[in-house]
Amino acid sequence: MRTHERVLAQIEENLRTGAWALGERLPGERALAEQMGVSRPSVREAVRVLEAMGIVRTAVGSGPDAGATVVDRPAAGLGAAVRLHIASGTLPVRDVVATRAALETWAVGQAAARFDPDTDLTEAQRLLEEMTDPDLTAAEFVQLDQQFHLTLVQLGGNQLVEAILGGLRTAVGHYVTAGVERIEAWDVVSNRLCAEHRALFAAIVGRDTGAAEKLAHDHIWGFYEETGLASENA
Repeated sequence: MRTHERVLAQIEENLRTGAWALGERLPGERALAEQMGVSRPSVREAVRVLEAMGIVRTAVGSGPDAGATVVDRPAAGLGAAVRLHIASGTLPVRDVVATRAALETWAVGQAAARFDPDTDLTEAQRLLEEMTDPDLTAAEFVQLDQQFHLTLVQLGGNQLVEAILGGLRTAVGHYVTAGVERIEAWDVVSNRLCAEHRALFAAIVGRDTGAAEKLAHDHIWGFYEETGLASENA
């Protein structure tokens, strides 16, 4: 094991055991090197790897915010990693759809089960309204559609699922856009999609877990099959 990998392993252990908490500033580079019995360049390389992974953020200077700090939402780093793997173009479209459907179906079910009437739904309602604009281009509709779905996922309250689906956003956007380009009567289909969105939203607000899960599943897989992408990527 290379030296910086040993440093990473030790840092991982400190995070796992709670020796370092979320939002906490890590010891300085020199202190870490002395504690772990390694060189400062090895510590520096390990911290750079952690920063690239979204585990820590760094700031230069000598003030209270300088140095490396454990981020308070580490799952966001996973989203970045997913995006990089998606960018390689090696993941099959059907796998992207299946992963999205599985996670999003579970997430909206959780959103319905834990729905609080005091929840701020302004963003979801705004997106629902904007998607009904008949002057929207297909590309604009897709952008709003993606944001709406992620907003519902956030209501599920699972940061890890949110991060993974956020990381899949580009790949989802690509296959949805490809599907839209195959549809001749886009105005008819977009109106139906809006109706499905409203029904899904109502199921969540109505705390109907079963309906929310079925609507999300049928909505995602239905579009994939309707556009012919399913048969093409079978």
